[in-house]
Amino acid sequence: MAKAAIHIEMPLGVVVRKTPGVTRWAKWNWRAVAVLPGAGPADWVELRREGDAVEYHAATLPLTLWASDTEAYRVNLADAQPSIYLVLREEVEGDGPLHAALVTASPFEGQDYADSGEDIVEKIPMTEGLIAWVRDFTLKHHREEVFVKRRRDKSRVDLVEDGKGDARIRQDSDVYRAPRRAAQ
Repeated sequence: MAKAAIHIEMPLGVVVRKTPGVTRWAKWNWRAVAVLPGAGPADWVELRREGDAVEYHAATLPLTLWASDTEAYRVNLADAQPSIYLVLREEVEGDGPLHAALVTASPFEGQDYADSGEDIVEKIPMTEGLIAWVRDFTLKHHREEVFVKRRRDKSRVDLVEDGKGDARIRQDSDVYRAPRRAAQ
């Protein structure tokens, strides 16, 4: 019987701010600015407007913490500002400008999505309550991995010279040479 993976989830709302772009190539600048722990469902609900700047509750996504990822959470918590990583994708279909695909507390997973070059990964500061929730889970489930140095096997691979050329030619030097010409 397989052991079930240990994890917990919390709905996490993400707030995205839209401001006018500063270049002619980008009409709008989108930036994730806050998280709302325990938020209800939302799909680009306008929260507030200040001139041309608008803040939206873009989406509510499940933040899942896995017992197998506690090392990554420890790295995040050790940072000066622990953060949530939001993965945004260009919207192909639908009404919203961007698609909020994932939230994670793992900086390693956030880096993996950033490396693809197709996703936008935004770093959002965690709230104090969220920091405590992640810390409690990490302390409860983290297990140090013991470093085991790999030992070399004792077989001598230098005693046999496989593939040294044509076995019919007897010589110790380089056997990749042209055959001698017959005397004329």
